[in-house]
Amino acid sequence: MKELTIIVAQVNPLVGDVDGNCQLVLDTVALYGEKPAATIVVFPELTLTGYPPEDLLLRASVELRVEKAIGRLCRELPATVYVLIGFPQETPAGLCNVAGVIHQGQVIARYAKQQLPNYQVFDEKRYFVPGVDSCVVDIAGIPVAITVCEDVWKSGPTKDARDAGGKLMLNINASPFHMEKQEQRTALIRQRVLEGGMPIVYVNQVGGQDELVFDGGSFALDRDGELRFRAPAYKVDCGRLVARYDEARGECVLLAAKVAETLPSLERVYQALVMGVRDYVNKNHFKGVVLGLSGGIDSALTLAVAVDALGCERVSAVMMPFRYTSQMSRDDAAEQAGAMGVDYRSIPIEPMYEAFMAALEEEFAGTRRDATEENLQARCRGVLLMAISNKKGCMVLTTGNKSEMAVGYSTLYGDMAGGYDVLKDVPKTLVFELSRHRNTLASVIPQRVIDRPPSAELAPDQKDEDSLPPYPELDAILERYIERDMSAAAIIADGFDSETVKRVIRLVDVNEYKRRQSPPGVRITRRGFGRDRRYPITSGWHIGE
Repeated sequence: MKELTIIVAQVNPLVGDVDGNCQLVLDTVALYGEKPAATIVVFPELTLTGYPPEDLLLRASVELRVEKAIGRLCRELPATVYVLIGFPQETPAGLCNVAGVIHQGQVIARYAKQQLPNYQVFDEKRYFVPGVDSCVVDIAGIPVAITVCEDVWKSGPTKDARDAGGKLMLNINASPFHMEKQEQRTALIRQRVLEGGMPIVYVNQVGGQDELVFDGGSFALDRDGELRFRAPAYKVDCGRLVARYDEARGECVLLAAKVAETLPSLERVYQALVMGVRDYVNKNHFKGVVLGLSGGIDSALTLAVAVDALGCERVSAVMMPFRYTSQMSRDDAAEQAGAMGVDYRSIPIEPMYEAFMAALEEEFAGTRRDATEENLQARCRGVLLMAISNKKGCMVLTTGNKSEMAVGYSTLYGDMAGGYDVLKDVPKTLVFELSRHRNTLASVIPQRVIDRPPSAELAPDQKDEDSLPPYPELDAILERYIERDMSAAAIIADGFDSETVKRVIRLVDVNEYKRRQSPPGVRITRRGFGRDRRYPITSGWHIGE
């Protein structure tokens, strides 16, 4: 009976920092350097470059940097321990996404990823050529199959590994979060386990990278599809499990190990937002963040996420009242800022606004008041926040949600001005749900902020529903059009008013130019704005086609 200890190294690499990621591997393995020889430490996909490295892979020096890091690992890793790590490697066929096994000072096996995803946020065919061969390597007497991420989303590589004699599969991943993603992964790996007749250990990356959040949640299923191990979500973790191989029976089983609890769905989303903000701010070396706190629900949730991500000492909030700002909004903003312990101040925009209007008086002569004056209010606020950002070295968090971004209910160079949009992929209805959820942990968002009708307060008694359909209806239409690519006719057939559907779709289509100028933000749905959804700004496409 052979036994192999598997250390699941769920780590948070930094894209492009090859030297730093190499040190991360060495530091992690050092924790297990005194273990028996039959130990393998398994790292995620493309650990040395971080994922996704995007066009850094086109840089001439990337090969040299990776080769240098591999050489260092071969020299400095404990000779007795096996290490499985992901990195890009040039081959005669082209650049490959490789998983390599390092042992006794050399790379004893290499596997090139066969299935290259080229959908949603993935763009791997731009950079890599697919591998063609299976890889089954003897590790401590156990025939171990190696695969990379997308390989287990298709049945071919698993069946090939089985036919090549694999009895245990190690699958390394950089799989980003979206809602319900963990259930998808588990169900899919269960299918592959049953197809391959072998246990699969699924190792995932953790951490935020621009708009993507990698939620970890690494896990292992035994050959009968039973869960034997699960790492916590959103945490760097090194879990341990044991594989036992019966040579006579030709069977490998996993011994029961620690199984972390799964998070409720709203908590998963909330933690994705927190991790996305934390890593974006920290990895880009910002001192902290500043945001406009309006007394409305979007900025209230954004403040809560920011404080949970960075701590109150790194967060500043600014109320920027105007003549239409209600006393309720002023009071609620001050109450939340106090409850969360952030630096808070109020800077009225009336003097700025009047100065602009005076300067534009001749230009605007003979015209009627319209959205121009409303947008000017937002742009005054954007100027103030960006000035604070420049002076104090903190980044501006914008507060727009997905529903607003979809239909252009936002102001360029106003409320869209900033470095990162926490709620960019969060529909308005989900903003309410997440706010209620956050208050179950500690009541920090005033209840009437959640209860009151949404308003930008850009005009007397203004409500969002003066310009938009009710948010439940709007979000249902947007989900169908944006995330499911349904036509207007199909959405109307689902029971929605024809004119409302056509108006919403028209708003989505004509506001692509705004979204192209919006800051990045955490992706939590299957179809976020950005890499997921690439539509032209200029187009003759018509509604219903």
